[in-house]
Formats: sequence, C-alpha cells, structure tokens
Amino acid sequence: MFFSSKSIVGLDIGSSAIKIVELLPTSNGYKLLGFGYAPLPPEAIVQGSFMNSPAISSAIREARESAGIKGREVATSISGHAVIVKKISLPAQSSEELEESIRWEAEQYIPFDINEVNIDHQLLQEASVDGQMDVLLVAAKKDLIDDYLGVVSDAGMNIEIMDVDAFAVGNMYDFNYQPTGDSAVALVDIGASVINISVISNSAPVFIRDITSGGNQYSEEIQKTLNVSFEEAERIKVGEAPGEVSTAVIPQEVEEAMQEVSDTLLAEVQRSLDFYRATASSGGSIQKLVLCGGSSQVPGLARLFQERIEIPVEIINPFARVEIPSDFLQRDQVRDLAPALGVVVGLGMRRHNES
Repeated sequence: MFFSSKSIVGLDIGSSAIKIVELLPTSNGYKLLGFGYAPLPPEAIVQGSFMNSPAISSAIREARESAGIKGREVATSISGHAVIVKKISLPAQSSEELEESIRWEAEQYIPFDINEVNIDHQLLQEASVDGQMDVLLVAAKKDLIDDYLGVVSDAGMNIEIMDVDAFAVGNMYDFNYQPTGDSAVALVDIGASVINISVISNSAPVFIRDITSGGNQYSEEIQKTLNVSFEEAERIKVGEAPGEVSTAVIPQEVEEAMQEVSDTLLAEVQRSLDFYRATASSGGSIQKLVLCGGSSQVPGLARLFQERIEIPVEIINPFARVEIPSDFLQRDQVRDLAPALGVVVGLGMRRHNES
C-alpha cells in the first residue's frame, strides 16, 4: 500500500547549492519533515564536473545536519551534457526482447562509447497501428555517476535512486497540479548553470533538452557592471536591496544588464520549444509554460516569457499539495526558496519500492 511505502530522502546537488528534503506520505499528499540548504563555494561544480568533491560532500553533510534528517538512503538526479534523454520509436516487441535489444538500439542514438555509459529505458506507448512503440532512452556517463556516488558516500549517505532532473520536476508537477487531458505543458527549470526544458503530456515526457546556461549569467553581468562581489550580485539579481553599492547607479545599469541576459536565455528556450513544435508527432500543442529553478524569481522574467512566447506562464509551487507544518522551523526559508526546490521535492516523492 502507498502509506506503507518507505520514504526516501531527496537530495539535489545543484551547481550553486545543496538542497535536501524528507517527505512523509499522508492521506492528502505529503508532509514536509525536514529541509536543509547549504551553498557551495564558487566553482565547486563547473559545467557539470565536480571540481571540489570534498567541499560538495561537506555541504551535503551540512544540509543534512541542518535538516535534522537521520535517513541515509537518498534519491538524487543528474542533468547536463553527460546525460542523454531521447524518445525513440522501435518495432513492437515484448519487454524481454526490448531488454535484450536496447543496448544495440542505444548505440545508434548516443554520441558516447556505449561502454562508457549506463543505460535505462521506459516504455511510453504500446505498439500503435503501424507496429511501432515509443520508448524513452536514458544514458549517463559512468564517470558522472561515479562522481555522485563518491560525494554522497563521503557525506555518509547512499544513493538508492538515480534520477534525471527533468523527470524529478515532471513528477513533482504531475503530483501537485494533477493535469488532465492530453495537452502539453512545458516545464522550464532555470538553474544556476543549466536550464532543463521538458514537455510533458499525459504525465509522460515527450521532449527534453538541457541548455548549458542559466542564472549565473545574471550575477556575472551584474558583477562586471557594478564591480561588486558575486555574492552581492546574487542578492541584487533577485531584487534584494544592495549593500554598500550606491543606489544611484544601480537601477538602469542593472536593468540593462539583466535584460540582455533575459533576452539570451529566452531566445534559447524559444528555439527549443520551436524545435519541439516542428518535430512533435504527438503530445499536442503547448498550453502552458511553468517556470521553476532559483532564477525563475528574477524580477520581470515571468512577464517577459509571457509577452514573448504568448502562452500562459506561471511560477511553480512545489508545495501545492505538500503540508508545511505551522511550527516547521525553516517555514519562511522554504517559502522563499520554493521555486528553486522543484527537483528536490520531486526526488523526495520517490520511494524505495519504486524502480
């Protein structure tokens, strides 16, 4: 039964911070039991590569301790250029036959040596009238997986489930918003260094793409424009009052720098969505765009997406059907960070008995 399923700890190893949650299944959804957050030092993770593993492990321990989480089994996730997610069509076959043939099929679609990757797959659609079936193929480089296993183990925890960022966000959205019908929704997760774009229809991903740019570009432009520290630029990015910088020079210069970055990021997202529309054989037209990730909170960004893409845009609430107890110590922090917690909440909704 659902309620007897053993919970698992969600762990999001982002390029700028570690997020960790523990959720308890309830009759109405989930209840937040623990939440931890620990920033990473600059360049601990660069373009998906772990440059400072001891610092990452230390931040995982810090986040776990601040959350008061005792569990050691975690679900975590990966994204970026070392991960390939592709929907493919194959001749109808049994699950046993697919297990035997998927590795050979994968060689045709994966730009890596097949011996350097771990492969998994999920059947999306049974055989259609033309005798084809849709399969979601996932491949991740083994050295990336080893990096994750290493830092989590050194932090005193074990990886029970390895997911993909875009899947975690999709599961979180599906549970909280319970979409109906076959219309497609675009989920755009704007992280510090990667933008994960996924289009889901009927609770299944029909298109996924990672873009190697993100919210750090805002901070870097502000840093250069105003000659301030990266930490100060981060605060200014999300609309906080600047510290020692003269407020007289900030508004126009910051606005122009951020507008330029917003235009660049939006153009990248627009190209991906245009590609989806041009190639989608199923999944329907995109009815809504949902923003998440820390940089979805950049002032004016959601409005800009709305104006340019011309479909309804909203910022996600990963806790729409998750109870946050009134006496939860980090309640305000969780509320403030909520749009950035889509991945980790989705991971926290995984359970040990899931494949």
